[in-house]
Amino acid sequence: MKSGLLLGLFLTITLKVSAQSDSIVYQPNKINQFKIVPLPAIGSNPANGWLFGLAPSATWYMGDPKTTKMSNLVGNFLYTTKKQWIFSSRSNIFSDENKLIFIGDWRYFVTSQFTYGLGSSAPNGTDFDPSQGNVLWGKQGMDFSLVRFYETVLKRIGDSKFYIGAGYHLDVHSKIQSFNEDGPINSPFFTHDAYNISKGFDIDRYTLSGIGLNMVMENRDIAVSPYEKNFAWVQYKINPSFLGSDQPSSLLMLDYRHYINLSERRKRNLIALWGFGNFVVSGNVPYMILPSITWDMFGRSGRGYAQGRFRGENMVYSEAEWRFPLQQNKETFGGTVFVNAASFSSKTSNESLFNKINPGYGMGLRVMINKKNRTTIAADYGFGQKGNSGFYLNINETF
Repeated sequence: MKSGLLLGLFLTITLKVSAQSDSIVYQPNKINQFKIVPLPAIGSNPANGWLFGLAPSATWYMGDPKTTKMSNLVGNFLYTTKKQWIFSSRSNIFSDENKLIFIGDWRYFVTSQFTYGLGSSAPNGTDFDPSQGNVLWGKQGMDFSLVRFYETVLKRIGDSKFYIGAGYHLDVHSKIQSFNEDGPINSPFFTHDAYNISKGFDIDRYTLSGIGLNMVMENRDIAVSPYEKNFAWVQYKINPSFLGSDQPSSLLMLDYRHYINLSERRKRNLIALWGFGNFVVSGNVPYMILPSITWDMFGRSGRGYAQGRFRGENMVYSEAEWRFPLQQNKETFGGTVFVNAASFSSKTSNESLFNKINPGYGMGLRVMINKKNRTTIAADYGFGQKGNSGFYLNINETF
């Protein structure tokens, strides 16, 4: 979640990491090289006010590090001055010799967020959508609670880099309340309410529950901060009514990442490329479950825009980033410059993919606090169109 967290108390973190050994001693039948960085967190944003809590990160090996990739987990445990709770845990776990991968995304939010309507043309300011009569278009407030449970298990195909598997996914949005400057209001004029009413969903609670079929190519050296090779993920979600979905539907997600070294001597000098697509294939899904910017697993897409700034039935996103060291012979400090672009379609507003593209760009600083595991604090400032911008602090690389 891009809440602009100040992943703070660098002295505490530095002392914690410097006390850890970087030597690799493999102990069979034990979790090896387990390291946790308990990052205190403080920050603010317009949707949540001030946030306080913890943003811990953990890395470890489930087998011999020579033959097993590093597992990682990133969490958020936050409370805000607007009496909101944000709990999340995102993980990639590799079993011994990479025979299995477990991908988890668990969240509990009691929060609020602005929505702007569907499609890439949704404006910053509030207005009425001419294609829909009196339905509002542009910035509109929403309070809601979210329970998310995604867990996927993938099995390696022989000795290859390919995995196939299945998982279960559940999204429950509840206590949904639209609001404007005068306070809470439920109205068919609000984009969220108008869309859900037109598709036959409730406006205050809905559920998406189903099975995901997955294929993954995992070829990165270290997933949290890759220097080379590539990664691909294809996921097809089937959401039948008998598993609890309000209406049957299906969605397709495509994710590809590629890392190109610019120097054999300094592999941290590289170009990182990311292509991401999310599509409603059949049926209808509720408004807040439609593909949206920054609702990818780690909430890293769309630097330069707020979470949920763009939303639609289909989404295509791309990003390119140059990552480079800032020291001649050390890896502690690094920098990055990036550009991204997103496009959304909407049947409601009769907008097709690529009718409009929303670009973003920016730069950032990297502080590597553990060289062996490449645990990194990333601070970025991004710019979007029409005055959109944002400051982002995260643990590990953006993608």
